[in-house]
Formats: sequence, structure tokens, C-alpha cells
Amino acid sequence: MIQSPSSTDLFQQVEIPRKTREAILSSLRSGVVPHIGLKYIQVGRYHETQALLKDLDTISDGGASVRFILGQYGSGKTFFLNLIKTLAVEKKLVVVNADITNDHRLCGAGGKGRALYAHLMKNMSTRSSREGGALDSILENFISSLNNEENDKDSINSSLQYKIKRRITNICTQVNAYDFASILNIYYLAYQSNNDYRKNNVLRWLRAGFTTKSEANAELGVKSTIDDHNIIDYLKLMAHFVRMAGYKGLIVNIDEMGVLTNNLSSAIARKANYEIILRIVNDCLQGDAESIGFIFAGVDEFIDDPKRGLYSYEALASRLARNPYSRDGLINYSGPVIRLKNLTLEEIHLLLWRIRFVFAGGDPQKYIVPDEAITTFMARSNNTLGSEYYRTPREAVKSFVSFLDLVDQNKDVPWNDILKNVKIEKTPLEESTPTPLDDDDLTPFRL
Repeated sequence: MIQSPSSTDLFQQVEIPRKTREAILSSLRSGVVPHIGLKYIQVGRYHETQALLKDLDTISDGGASVRFILGQYGSGKTFFLNLIKTLAVEKKLVVVNADITNDHRLCGAGGKGRALYAHLMKNMSTRSSREGGALDSILENFISSLNNEENDKDSINSSLQYKIKRRITNICTQVNAYDFASILNIYYLAYQSNNDYRKNNVLRWLRAGFTTKSEANAELGVKSTIDDHNIIDYLKLMAHFVRMAGYKGLIVNIDEMGVLTNNLSSAIARKANYEIILRIVNDCLQGDAESIGFIFAGVDEFIDDPKRGLYSYEALASRLARNPYSRDGLINYSGPVIRLKNLTLEEIHLLLWRIRFVFAGGDPQKYIVPDEAITTFMARSNNTLGSEYYRTPREAVKSFVSFLDLVDQNKDVPWNDILKNVKIEKTPLEESTPTPLDDDDLTPFRL
């Protein structure tokens, strides 16, 4: 039997800002994850969250980590990624996030890798810039830290070049570090001379906005760009850079990894992307990456499919294999793969309580339906959706918010009469149709 949450322990009156309340409810109505206010609706995932928190501490101490978050559509993967993002920025880490699409990949000619990198940089977030666009402020922090350094007695050692060189010393062995340092020098000079045009071109370069080396050379005097073939190198450099700017490290969240499994009809294209993933796994597990964490999220088939998933690539299959002793309910989150379990009946009940709490603006005195309404709604959802109710609670949550909306706007109608007319439909399966083979994915062939 479900025990009702204690209103005195969990739902004491708090003031939820109107903006936060509306953002949460609008997102839930649409079946998407809100970007703010997650603490008001978070339930479950305790062990998974603790495992990722340990990763954040490792990254903050200069280490690296890689995780694969698996779950079916609507199971809470995106919510979990956003939760980790919230926790990471609170720990003074920088977070970049993007989705894999047919045009945004880890590896793909014709600008597909560069497009993914550009989207990651666009969505760069910190504690003060949670919605993205934080690269500008991070550069400003870097310059401020240079200006605030105490000048050495030797005037030569106090020069601009020496200051930046000293900061870059710890990454001088990294691929492309020289070009990266040159770009930082250019930005510093532009900052000192208030040259906004040149500063904007540096930002454009760092966001992979230059498509040709000749264009970058004409605007900035550098003969390199961030392109399809070096995005991982520059993500690792960016991790070092954000530490130099005063942050603890970089988290790279990449969602919708199932696109690589389901949408790429070319085995050559899949293998190329999987080789990039293998490189990331090796770098993170073997200590060749610093201050960076990669979190990949996708449906179970992304890994489990024996013909198209990561397990079809032998080198990755051995590294991502389950612990053979993790059986009979034993908990083990030490490996790279985390499989999100279904929410329990109690957790779903608590989730609906929290949604009602948010709907009331954080004031239990303003609840528009009684506890009985939640219990009745859950029973009806269970009868309609069956096991899918626990596996993918997205539709039940959407329906519950719609139910509260109707009660709120029809105060003269009893809630139980309204509930009878609320439709709770099963989540349609999101099928992915393989796309035609791209020309750039073909191996060059000559007679």
C-alpha cells in the first residue's frame, strides 16, 4: 500500500518563483524536461546520482570519466542529464550539451563533426549562465585572472606572451595546443585594445565558426580551424582552458546516441563514430584525459543491438561489458554503463505529489485536488497503460498536468467528474527510419 508523503517533511511551504513554476508546468505539458526548477520535481535515481556525483568530484580533482546512460524513450534520460548538469554547474564545472542528429555526429565528413562541436559550444553553461552562451564570460574570466596576477620582478616575465605561455604550459603536449594558445593571445590583445570585431572573430573560431583555413587566416592570421577531424582534441583543450579560467573542469553531455544505431544505414559511418567513442573511453579510463567527463545517453539498443550497437564493435564490447557478478539485485555503478531502472510505484506517487506542489506555487494550502485524486489518477493510469506506466511515465505526467489545468479552470465541476474525461494514452514508439547512405560516408573506391 502506498504511503502518502508527509506534507510536514517534504512539502513545507516555499515560494516557487512564478517564472520557475510556469517553466516547469509548460515543459511537463509538452512532455519535455524543464531546464530550471528540477529540484522541485526530482524523485528516485539516488544510486545513479551518487555515482555521477563521484565522477564530478573526480573531474574536479583533475581526473576524467565516461558514462553511458541507457533507457527507453520517456524513461527519464534527458531529465537525468539535466539534473547532472544542474549539480555540475553548482560544483563550478562547465557543461556543454548537444543531441546527435543526422547532421551532428562525433565523426562525419561535410561538417557533421564540426556542427556537433559548434552546438556544444553554443550550449556552454555555467552557474551564472545556465541557459548556454557562457563562452564569452569564461574568456572574460581568463583575461581577468591574467590581469590580476602579480607582476614578476623581471619585466620580460611580466609580458603578455609569458603570462599566457605559463598558463598553457600544462597543455603544451596536447594536440593543437599551440594553435589554441595563439588564439588566446589574439583575444588578449583584442581585449586590451577594445577591438570588438577581432574578439568576435576569436569567439567565432572557438565555436568552430570558420569553415576554411584560408578564411581563418584572413581574419585572425591563424592557419588552422576546428574541423570534423579534431573536435575531441579541442574538447580536451577546452577542459584545460576552463580550469585556467577558474572553473573545475568540463562536462560533455551528448543525448540521442541511438541515432547512430538506428539512422545510419552505413556500417562504415557507424564504425567511424564508434572508433571516436572508443578513443574517448580509452582516454578517460587510461588517464590520457584530464578535467573532463563525457556522458552519452541513448536507448538500450544503442549499446545492446548485436548488429548495429556498440556491442557489435568488439573493442567497445569488452570495455562496456556488464560485471558478471552484478546479479540478483546487486547494485554496481562502478562501470561506464548505467541503465536507468523503472520508477517504483512509490516514486511515481511522489512525483505526482511534487507536480501538485509546484502547481500550487509551493503552498500546500492552495492544492486544487485532494490526496484521493492522485491515488485515483494513478489507478486509472495503471489500468490504461499497464507496465508502460512504470517504464515511461512521460504520458502519465502530461495527463496529470492537463488534469490539474482542467480542475483549475473549471472550479464548479468536481475533480472526479473531470478525471473521467481525461485521456491517458500510450506513448507512441519513436521509430527511426534509416537514412540514405551519405556520399561522404562511402570509402573512396577506384578501379
